[in-house]
Parts: sequence; structure tokens; C-alpha cells
Amino acid sequence: MRAAPEPFLPDLFAFFGEVYVRRMFGGKGLFAADVMIGIVAGDVVYLKTDETTRVTYVAEGSDAYTFHMKRGAIATSYYRVPDRLYDEPEEFAEWVRRAHAIAERSSSVQRKRNLTRKKAAKRPIHRGAKPGILSR
Repeated sequence: MRAAPEPFLPDLFAFFGEVYVRRMFGGKGLFAADVMIGIVAGDVVYLKTDETTRVTYVAEGSDAYTFHMKRGAIATSYYRVPDRLYDEPEEFAEWVRRAHAIAERSSSVQRKRNLTRKKAAKRPIHRGAKPGILSR
């Protein structure tokens, strides 16, 4: 289910390209080409990081998106976009491109793609059956 986009998102992502929003764990997931690249919580954007890019976010004073469960707080690999980037759309787009590349390489995306390929390979091919008619 896609959520209504936040009013500021189209302008913010104009230099990157199309993104859409889906509700998830207390926030809204930001997706580009069916890959989750970030989270929107209120009016704050968090982008996907890895061990290399996370250093840059921390150096800018950013923190991880955290949500709470019965067992405690869970910190994610999504980090708050530095405030200065909201006024620098071209540089913001570069950060988003890095987040997208990281998300594309993530193990969860690779697993999903592999499962899709396996399912497609296992689909039976029905020869001689007419559309809409079940053959015995």
C-alpha cells in the first residue's frame, strides 16, 4: 500500500528522480525502483547507509532511525539526512544515489531477486490448454 506522499518530497527528490512512499514500522519507507532507499518520519528523511557512508553521516552529526519494540530500541542502517542538504538539491541527490546503490547491493534485495528468479524458473508451462479452461 502506497501512502500519500509528503508535500515536500517531489521538490526534494527532483534531481534524483521518482520515489514513492509506503508505510512501515512507525514511519514511511522511501522507495526507488522497488528498492527501499530511506525512511520519512515526520518531516525528517533518513537514507540507507553502509559502513563506509555511515562515517560521513556521523561526522555531520546525524543519527540512526530507531524504532521501539518490546525487547527495546532497534537502531537501523538508515541515518538522518544532514539539515544543510535540504538547501542543496544537487548534493542531496548525490547522497540519495549512494543510498540507492547501497540498497541495491543489500543482501535482502539480492535474496528477493533470487527468489523471484527461482519462482519464475519453477512455473509450469501448460501447452495445449486453452486460456480460461482447466485441463485434466
